[in-house]
Amino acid sequence: MARMNPEPKQIVLPQPLYAKLDAYIDGLDLDPEDPRRKESLIQVLHTAQSLFGYLPEEVQLHIANRFAMPHAEVSGVISFYNFFTTTPKGEHQVSVCMGTACYVLGAEKVLNEFERILDIKSGEVSDNGKFSIDSLRCVGACGLAPVVTINDKVYGKVTPEKVQDILEEYLVEAGDGKE
Repeated sequence: MARMNPEPKQIVLPQPLYAKLDAYIDGLDLDPEDPRRKESLIQVLHTAQSLFGYLPEEVQLHIANRFAMPHAEVSGVISFYNFFTTTPKGEHQVSVCMGTACYVLGAEKVLNEFERILDIKSGEVSDNGKFSIDSLRCVGACGLAPVVTINDKVYGKVTPEKVQDILEEYLVEAGDGKE
């Protein structure tokens, strides 16, 4: 099958991760001529993001070529869904809910405290790659407002005074002396 998209400018991500992604795609037994193959795109993007941590252009092009579709279609799906990210995240992904209940109960102050302690702003990754901070629209746990997640762990009723304690285990694990 002829390539539909250009080769990535530079391949910098580990080849073993591409092998895992390809094995996953191969397991789907997609027919490049079947228009229904696109139904599997979102699950492949989820798998790719869990492998690589984000979906840079080189991964998007790889997936587009495996699906025999234009890169623009893959990019369009990624940009439409909030879950997908094209920028790297830290090893510890701090997400502060800014939904109405969380915001009213002090989420902005909580976010400011995370930014102060980690010395990065929302949307940024720490220099050592250990932490990133993002604000979310709503995590759906309004009864626990304000809510913070770090990776898959949920923290409820967070106040600025609790931020240091929450971060302590991650700071120690990261070997980061920030306090």
